[in-house]
Amino acid sequence: MRVIGGEFRSRRLKTLSGNALRPTPDRMRETLFDVLAARIPGAVFLDAYAGTGAVGIEALSRGAARAIFLEKHRPAVALIRENLAALGVEDRAQVVMGPSLHSIATYPAGIVFLDPPYDLEVEYATALDKLGRKPPPLVIAQHSVRQPLADEYGRLRRTRSIRQGDNVLSFYQELDPVA
Repeated sequence: MRVIGGEFRSRRLKTLSGNALRPTPDRMRETLFDVLAARIPGAVFLDAYAGTGAVGIEALSRGAARAIFLEKHRPAVALIRENLAALGVEDRAQVVMGPSLHSIATYPAGIVFLDPPYDLEVEYATALDKLGRKPPPLVIAQHSVRQPLADEYGRLRRTRSIRQGDNVLSFYQELDPVA
């Protein structure tokens, strides 16, 4: 696995073997960050169910001010910290160990990315419901085409979907912000 673009372009990231994590494919990350290009510089990016941290690290590489990584799997947390240290960006990152679902709506972020591992796919709706109560500016859920998501969760509404193979990126925003 490697960083696709930005400051750390082509740098290799360590990963774990097995099915405990579901890494976002390089092509999907490239598509995601092509869409987000104008929104990343200076943003606070929350990578929920962070796994290897590749998505949040990609955000840092492309100019995000900070990245927050939520991950409960102890070996993955160690791996994220190792990847951040190898790139020298620990000071721009916060790694939070624990279930993403418990803290996903706790941290203020401009962009929230969520992609639960296979055994936690049931958490999509709950996570999106929590985020929909007080929506961040943008929420992106990466999911399987076989895992349909609703068009609305609280005050969040799906504004765009991009499909690549068996994966979908669903973009949610608060269309009618409450003052």
